Amino acid sequence: MMKPYLNVTKPGIIIGNLISVAGGFFLASRGHVDWSLMLAAIVGLSLVVASGCAINNCIDRDIDAKMKRTRNRVTVTGELSASKAFCFGVLLGCLGFAVLAIYTNAMATLFAAIGYIVYVGFYSLYMKRKSVYGTVVGSLSGAVPPVVGYCAVSGQFDAGAAILLLMFCLWQMPHSYAIAIFRYDDYKAANIPVLPVAQGIAKAKLHIVLYIAVFSIVTALLPLTGYTGTAFMVVACSTSLWWLAMALRGYRSDVDVNGWARQVFAFSIFTITALSITMALDFRMVTPQLFVQL
Repeated sequence: MMKPYLNVTKPGIIIGNLISVAGGFFLASRGHVDWSLMLAAIVGLSLVVASGCAINNCIDRDIDAKMKRTRNRVTVTGELSASKAFCFGVLLGCLGFAVLAIYTNAMATLFAAIGYIVYVGFYSLYMKRKSVYGTVVGSLSGAVPPVVGYCAVSGQFDAGAAILLLMFCLWQMPHSYAIAIFRYDDYKAANIPVLPVAQGIAKAKLHIVLYIAVFSIVTALLPLTGYTGTAFMVVACSTSLWWLAMALRGYRSDVDVNGWARQVFAFSIFTITALSITMALDFRMVTPQLFVQL
C-alpha cells in the first residue's frame, strides 16, 4: 500500500542528491562534523526533494503518459491519484522545511526554498513545456542540494557556496542534454522542447562540449581558492578532462549517437560522485569570503 507513495517521490533522485548534500556539508565542516546537524540537513532536504518530485509527477502526468520511460508512473497508471500524490507532496514539503528551519539555519532553508520554487513553479509548471531554456532553469534547482549542505554548516553564502552552486549548475547541463539525446523519441512524442528536439542533436553536442569545458574550469576554483587540496585538483582535472574527451568523441563520423550519449550520461554521474566524495575528504581550512549571511 505504501509502495505507490514511495515511487511517486522518485527515490533514485533523492539518493543521488544525498551524496552532493553530504559533500557540501563535509566541505564546510572542515573536519569538525556535527552529526546531528548533518542528519537534520539530509532528512530535511530529502523530504523537500521528495515533495518536489511528488508534485512534479502530478503536474507531468499528461506528458508522462506519452513517454516510454515514464508511462508506468503511478500517477499515470492511476495506482495513486493525482490528488493523493499532491497532498502527500505538500505534507512532505511542510515536514522538510520544518526540519530545516528548526534544526539547521535560515540560509540553508532559504536555498532549499529557492530550489523548490524553481523546480515546481518555474520549471515544472512552465519552462519544461514551453522553452528550450527549461534545462537551464532546472539546473538551478538541481544545484541546490550541495549548497544547502554547505550553508547548514556555515550559515552563510560565501565564495565556497557560490562555486558549488555554479559547479553543479554547469554539471547539470551536459548531463541533461545527454539524457535528451538518447531519450529523443520520448521527448519528441511528448512535445517537450529540449535542445536536441528543438534545435537539433548537432547543437546539443556542441553545448555538451562547451558546458563540460567550462565545468572543468569552475571545478578547479575550489582548490585554487583554498577550499580543497591537491587530491581534489587531481580528481577534478582527470575526471573533467576524461569527460570532455568522451564528449568530443561524439564528433566521430562512425559514432553511435545513442550509445555515446549514454556514456556521457553515465560518466557525468561518476564525475559528480567522485568530486562530491573528494571534496568531503580533501577540505582545507580557509577564511570564507562572505557574500550573504542571514
